[in-house]
Amino acid sequence: MKLKNERIIFHIDVNSAFLSWEAAYRLKHLGGSLDIRNIPSAVGGDISKRHGIILAKSIPAKKYNIQTGEPVTDALKKCPGLYLVPPNYSLYEKNSNAMMDILREYSPSVEIYSIDEAFMDMTGMEAMCGHPIQAAVGIKDRIRDELGFTVNVGVSSNKLLAKMASDFRKPDLVHTLFPWEIREKMWRLPVRDLFFVGPATERKLKSLGIRTIGELAKADPAMLRSHLKKQGEVIWNFANGIDTGSVLPAPPPNKGYGNSLTIPFDVRDTDTAKKVLLSLAETIGRRVRADGVQVQVVSVGIRYYDFSYESHQRKLPEPTDVTGEIYAAAGQIFSKLWDGRSIRHMGIHTGEVREKGSYRQLSLFDSGEEGHEKQSRMDRAVDEIRKRFGADSIKRAVFLEGDGLDHLGGGISREKRTVDYSRQTVL
Repeated sequence: MKLKNERIIFHIDVNSAFLSWEAAYRLKHLGGSLDIRNIPSAVGGDISKRHGIILAKSIPAKKYNIQTGEPVTDALKKCPGLYLVPPNYSLYEKNSNAMMDILREYSPSVEIYSIDEAFMDMTGMEAMCGHPIQAAVGIKDRIRDELGFTVNVGVSSNKLLAKMASDFRKPDLVHTLFPWEIREKMWRLPVRDLFFVGPATERKLKSLGIRTIGELAKADPAMLRSHLKKQGEVIWNFANGIDTGSVLPAPPPNKGYGNSLTIPFDVRDTDTAKKVLLSLAETIGRRVRADGVQVQVVSVGIRYYDFSYESHQRKLPEPTDVTGEIYAAAGQIFSKLWDGRSIRHMGIHTGEVREKGSYRQLSLFDSGEEGHEKQSRMDRAVDEIRKRFGADSIKRAVFLEGDGLDHLGGGISREKRTVDYSRQTVL
């Protein structure tokens, strides 16, 4: 295969990541004898806490049409013998970090795409790493031998095609998808396999008589744009293998900060709802301050017991990184938004992010720059205490009540961060 003057991009994708990391840990560290990757198994949340969805599944579980994101109860109806293990995000982070460390030994340009995916720019690395296909096989085998889990590696000249290639037959394989291979390898695939084509877009394309990626590639771009607007142009480019994105070793700045929480019980009163909002504001404020930025737009979303959803936002008079100000805005929005129905899920999201400024314009209802900065310094002091002595080393008094609400709400819940294996049956 001639690759002269071609950019070389790798996409590394862990096979059934959460399940693979759990399987490797059980075999290597807990004395397990059964590789749960080889049986119908899945990582699933706790039904009693309303997190009961499938987070990852084994390849044998696919034969039962078990889908990531579906309720655990539905999965068990499809496969009553499905072996379930609880999520353990601390374990996932350790495995992800170990994999990324290996990848950085082969290229200075590694972009973490998600906890279980990464792009590598391997252009010009032949002298150190050998032919790209040999390098890809070497990386794949090293991860398997040293870390105990398998990956697929897609090799191409851009990120899109490398990602498409890594999703070909699994597990533990290297696939190429260069521009001259698109017609043979990609165009015959159903259009739903193309990146950026979800179920709704697939239905629209089918209504236009487009069922394969090849048919999309040959379609009239103007027609696609008229039906799908900007997305039509994007997916036409993707179907033709066109992607100009670069591998970005440093993540781009956040455009917004948000957190949401599925509550273990239905919330029916204002005090409890405001307490949930405070816990979310705590975690968002900490992230905003850690990045040295401020936000000026706050929005609140409510999902009711019947799964209907409503949201609203407001713009603050001045940008802020103060937890109390984010919470106060969220509380005002909530009071106008809530219609009294039982709540099962709430979220706060922020926008209009900017670097922390050196001044703050005064208003009649503002505590002024001095008061704002004093609150910001107090929040940062709390952040530092929690960083040094643990998240629970300091908390607001309202969270001392035993109602099951965490003082730092949203994100990855505590029960998902670690697993007490003494309570687990390891096969």
